[in-house]
Amino acid sequence: MFAFYAQKIMDIAKNSNGPAKRWLVDASIYIFRAYFSLPPNWESQNGYSTEAVYGFTSFLLDLLAAQPSHVGMCFDESLETGFRHRLYPEYKCSRALPDAALAFQLAACREVAEVLGFACFASEEYEADDLIGCLLTQLHGEPDPVAILTRDKDLGQLLKRPQDYLWDYAADKKSYAEDIYQRFGVWPEQMVDYLALVGDSSDDIPGVPGIGAKTAAGILAAGDIAHHLGHPDVLASLPLRGAKNLVHKLTGAREQIALARQLAAIVVDQPIIRHRDQLLPGRIDMDDAVATLNAFGIGRLEKKLRRVCASAGN
Repeated sequence: MFAFYAQKIMDIAKNSNGPAKRWLVDASIYIFRAYFSLPPNWESQNGYSTEAVYGFTSFLLDLLAAQPSHVGMCFDESLETGFRHRLYPEYKCSRALPDAALAFQLAACREVAEVLGFACFASEEYEADDLIGCLLTQLHGEPDPVAILTRDKDLGQLLKRPQDYLWDYAADKKSYAEDIYQRFGVWPEQMVDYLALVGDSSDDIPGVPGIGAKTAAGILAAGDIAHHLGHPDVLASLPLRGAKNLVHKLTGAREQIALARQLAAIVVDQPIIRHRDQLLPGRIDMDDAVATLNAFGIGRLEKKLRRVCASAGN
């Protein structure tokens, strides 16, 4: 089955009609990239540093210059309030919450995105990954490819269609389902089980003790977790080191695995938009846009803004 899937991916890639023009953006990735890479050379009218706002706004203008057909900009607001925190209070416990200065920049970045005509989405219940997953599902009514702009490997589980891909925009690196397999040894539809076995330290999701990446990939090559829990004889006979002990490891961690799967699985079934046209880039009110740039101390981007709008006929 997986060999057939890999061939299908390659066939579609060869016959692609070009890059995706429908984009779903993991906004926080690009906000924090600017926040940690730029010096504090910009300041808002009320005295907050705005280097992240400057970098993110420049990124947004680059996106507009590329003239995508549809864009969904997804932000994280469920820092402590989402359903995963209710399931597991230790979820993402190692991440520090933003202080007032960073919180200002995060809110400012969304304000800029909105004034530049991007459809923006955030939720106290769902993370940006979930919003992307749900929007992707709603875009799947058409065969055109969708690009997910992110550097987060967890979003690889969403690549259920061979034509869709993850796009590390800054590095211009595209990752299709086959690339996920080459990196992790599992296909996108196996990523939730994979993360439940190995854990995810970035999100403080525990894995099964004694099971690493290679062992997890070997287990899942022979079936999913539910299959192995129901057929321990198959698990014990796998050509893996310590295969007989794997039965005890998985059965002993059954509840933990079930929890980890809930934490790792991206939500894809919530109706975020009524129609995909809600993702069409909106017309920019130049006066409002320039006033917003000036309020955040990044007025030097006005020339780039006007140039981009002129080339796009806005």
